Amino acid sequence: MAAGMGFARVLRRILRVKSHNALASLLGPRRFLSASFKASDLQIELSKHPNPKPDPGKLVFGKNFTDHMLTVEWSQEKGWGKPHIKPFQNLSLHPATSALHYSVELFEGMKAFRGPDKRIRIFRPTMNMQRMFRSAVRICLPTFDQTELLECIRQLISVDQDWVPHSDTASLYIRPTFIGTEPSLGVARSNHALLYVILCPVGPYFTTGSFNPISLLADPRFVRAWMGGVGNSKLGGNYGPTIYVQNEATKEDCQQVLWLYGDDHQITEVGTMNIFLFWKNEQGDLELVTPPLNGIILPGVVRQSLLDLARKWGEFKVSENIITMASLIKGLEENRVKEVFGSGTACVVCPVNRIFYQGKNYHIPTMENGPEIAQRFLKELTDIQYGRVASDWVLLV
Repeated sequence: MAAGMGFARVLRRILRVKSHNALASLLGPRRFLSASFKASDLQIELSKHPNPKPDPGKLVFGKNFTDHMLTVEWSQEKGWGKPHIKPFQNLSLHPATSALHYSVELFEGMKAFRGPDKRIRIFRPTMNMQRMFRSAVRICLPTFDQTELLECIRQLISVDQDWVPHSDTASLYIRPTFIGTEPSLGVARSNHALLYVILCPVGPYFTTGSFNPISLLADPRFVRAWMGGVGNSKLGGNYGPTIYVQNEATKEDCQQVLWLYGDDHQITEVGTMNIFLFWKNEQGDLELVTPPLNGIILPGVVRQSLLDLARKWGEFKVSENIITMASLIKGLEENRVKEVFGSGTACVVCPVNRIFYQGKNYHIPTMENGPEIAQRFLKELTDIQYGRVASDWVLLV
């Protein structure tokens, strides 16, 4: 009872506090450091040497960058600093920076599109902000106000709006990045961090084009993510180790990797994309299925968008279930598989026409039947992204 009365006294004391400073003195100053930066504090320095804009028809993914970038610094001692939009420039980092040694780093991938009305739209950015926030928590980087960051990004795009391609086959790729900048070789929580955003006008992700089918290597020796790991967070450490396997895929004349998991060779992701299977299931129902968000799958924004569209159509069953290679092969042998395709921000929707697995090629009947569902998804999604169809999935710049 005495303990309860003590808590009640503290609670009444908290409720009587009228000022921010008084509350800080009660619970400790560190609890009241700047909880987030504010877009209203944004400071803008324009480049004095703007670069020429590239030809939208000749863009190579990730090679061209706009004139400006957004930066926000954080420290345990001072909290969040003011956000800055400044000329695009190199970063200056201590050689012991924790991001360089221990991959204390995360990133996001978003896109902005210029519609036929010349307006610029960012596609479902709140979902990216939510995922970025979760990734920050997972890797022990400071949290932030998602709305404030999104407004800073919107203003960055507004400053560099001339870089958004006047094209319905190109877009502006947005790369928010968050790194630990602790100047120490100790494996510990970072007391210093840098959040920055860079912009990049892009064309198709794959050199083969925006909707040409790709082939996949499925090799159970290689695992992208595992239960209890960080496969559901967008951390840089998830991607670097995949480059070796990507090179192995090219040796088998495959363009991407189909990541498998577990003794039953569960299908998880394809390259850096989520994966979908459109088939007639064993019960005889038409079904769109993708692996569930069970901890090893990245919750893709386009993945969720395809699920939302398909459920809105209501024309076939939509499932989030485990798919094994055995069930896929059985479906192929029984001519029940209609389409396999990947989805992601960079590529949007990408058909798969072949899987190399355990020494054998399995051909997906995508091109024979025509990738009708994948094409329908691509059209409806790009109609929304470019503003040809009104939708609350976009944020106007």
